[in-house]
Amino acid sequence: ANPIVAENAKPGTTAWQIANVAGSAGIEGYADHTSATQGETVTLFVSTRAAHFTVQAYRMGYYGGLGGRLVWTSPDEPGVQQAPAAVQAGTNMATANWKASLSVHIDASWTPGDYLLKLVGDGGQQRYIPLTVIDPSSTAPLVVVNAVTTWEAFNDWGGYNLYFGPNQAAQNRSTVVSFDRPYASAGGGNESGDGSGDFLGDEFPLVYFAESYGLDVTYVTDVDLDEDGAQLLAGRSGVITLGHDEYWSAAMRTAVTGAEDHGVNLAFLGANAMYQQIRLQPSALGPDRQIVDYKNAAADPIAATNPSAVTVPWRDPPVSDPESSVIGELFACNPATPAPAVVVDAGNWLFTDTGIRNGDTFPNLIGPYYDQVNPAFTTPADVEVLAHSPVTCQKVQSYADMTYYSAPSGAGVFATGTTGWVCELTASCLQDPRPHPDLRILQITRNLLVAFASGPAGTAHPSKSNLASLGIAKATP
Repeated sequence: ANPIVAENAKPGTTAWQIANVAGSAGIEGYADHTSATQGETVTLFVSTRAAHFTVQAYRMGYYGGLGGRLVWTSPDEPGVQQAPAAVQAGTNMATANWKASLSVHIDASWTPGDYLLKLVGDGGQQRYIPLTVIDPSSTAPLVVVNAVTTWEAFNDWGGYNLYFGPNQAAQNRSTVVSFDRPYASAGGGNESGDGSGDFLGDEFPLVYFAESYGLDVTYVTDVDLDEDGAQLLAGRSGVITLGHDEYWSAAMRTAVTGAEDHGVNLAFLGANAMYQQIRLQPSALGPDRQIVDYKNAAADPIAATNPSAVTVPWRDPPVSDPESSVIGELFACNPATPAPAVVVDAGNWLFTDTGIRNGDTFPNLIGPYYDQVNPAFTTPADVEVLAHSPVTCQKVQSYADMTYYSAPSGAGVFATGTTGWVCELTASCLQDPRPHPDLRILQITRNLLVAFASGPAGTAHPSKSNLASLGIAKATP
């Protein structure tokens, strides 16, 4: 038995859900922490047209299929409509400079995990504030990473994000974005505009899945990896990143590659991971509350003094350290026309107990983002392609790849090559709604997590390159 089994034996509820997002507007908020530990106090900032509101804290998991457990409810709080967004000149950073509404003490009743704080107004208004409760002393073998920096990069609350400004104009985009604002919908993944960022669409299905099997997991955010990644990953067996994990600081990447060098397995369950280098800086509310991303070396003010930290795609100069050197493949294109994944290596251990044969397909699994093996960039020499799938993106025909390789340390590294994997675990993909998950995808994911929790998977399951048989040029070590 482990803490996850004990936690999910407690009574669950579906009351965490917002049944009608469009019809329940009129309340929104944010927290001064992306994550907290037991004993800390989190301050919430809420704006609402409701006369009064409450906050309900739900820990998200399996709970007999109900998905959440009510842990805490606030007293009735007076509602206040707070100021509109303040936009910083020069960076176009939008912030909600609001007065604090209430404080929440994270006591021992808050079992570590992923939480949604549900704001409930007395007029039916409902929205979420996400919070990860972390446990630095956890001995769980698997660490699941909430990609809050990517949620925030796409967050267009106040009219600005790292992609565009008002009227979807790219030239007016932010070069710095702040956690000091609610999450809105921005179209970067499976967001629904409910305040949860990308959590419900791109991450919760894996949380639900892992806890349904009683796997011993613990949760952190990528900001935690930036701040204390070496300690948080020490002694682990596997690190799991989820549906869309695009924005990485140098400290995040160093923590993960350092863990890999000590035999810790890595699973990238979404495409476009580790694509963009960022820097974190403080706001008035605390450290690492702002994300810096100029996306252009010439525009970044530190280009001359600290070129290795310039905020460009990792593969681009002056950084020139492509994500494929870690993942085994790298981002190719978005948005792809939904396409089936085509299995080319059915004998791989990950397909055990699935009945899969070469040529079998997973309908509509590829997209909207996809990765591929591209030996023009640094790529592990023993990368093994498990699925090699024809795909069309922006009218160009190409291939998406699912890969696995064994690192010199003995670590195993797996990448799905598509942002469609995690949401398929609960059949909740916006591009491919269906009544039931594909049982083969569930089995592959279970094979992966069980093996990755058991120790260095690359030692137990060494990879064998098959690039030549697929007509892919030899990889560059």
